[in-house]
Amino acid sequence: MDNRLSGSASPRTEALLQRINDGGVATLVLNRPGQYNALSRALLEALLTELDAIALDPAARVVIITGAGRAFCAGHDLKEMRALESEDEVHALFTMCSAIMQKLTALPQPVIAAVNGVATAAGCQLVAQCDLAVAADDARFAASGINLGLFCSTPAVPLSRNLSRKRAAEMLFTGEFIDAGTALDWGLVNRVAPRERLMDAARELADELKAKPREIVAIGKALFYRQLEQGLAGAYADASGTIARNFSGDIAREGVDAFLAKRPPRWKP
Repeated sequence: MDNRLSGSASPRTEALLQRINDGGVATLVLNRPGQYNALSRALLEALLTELDAIALDPAARVVIITGAGRAFCAGHDLKEMRALESEDEVHALFTMCSAIMQKLTALPQPVIAAVNGVATAAGCQLVAQCDLAVAADDARFAASGINLGLFCSTPAVPLSRNLSRKRAAEMLFTGEFIDAGTALDWGLVNRVAPRERLMDAARELADELKAKPREIVAIGKALFYRQLEQGLAGAYADASGTIARNFSGDIAREGVDAFLAKRPPRWKP
């Protein structure tokens, strides 16, 4: 196992962001447990740097994001935000955060949120923006900005793309918490596991993804998000071209030949 810590000048356990590399799975740990892993500017910068590195790392097959301590992420650091002196500074902060959220979608690797506790506001946004999510059975979720007079505008973007319109509106307009079971029922998370098995459950999902051909997962992820933003005809045109190119390549041909021959595929690692 290769443990690498990011977010500081030198590796140390108090780094704002920890990266743990293990068998093709890059786990990023938000490491501000005393602040419930709130997204300070420094933590956002560390995330941006690390995601850029992961995008270019052929050894990273799957990404898991989780939090240190009892919280996943409590959203933006409100004390830091309150100290900003102008609307332009606030806008720059949210622009950076939005760039990170879009980078999660643009990564060729699938990204799993392992939600180990409370995920509120931008923390809930982070869960919704990840491709997949596994939650501890005692995790809770809220788009709680409305309770402070601050509508969760940026979390509304992935929430409205993951949940039904009425359920997203309920979270955004009321700011009320939902539990892990409700998050599963509403489509915010994929799986719920006992707290003590959370990382095992996330790793099991990551290992399922690792078993698929890396290049095809990347092609499929890119197509999945592209077609969501298109009309029906455009989506089908894009999907038809993508699957034709996919089928014409060596990976799909080996997979089909293996299926017909009733043997495991011999894909390159």
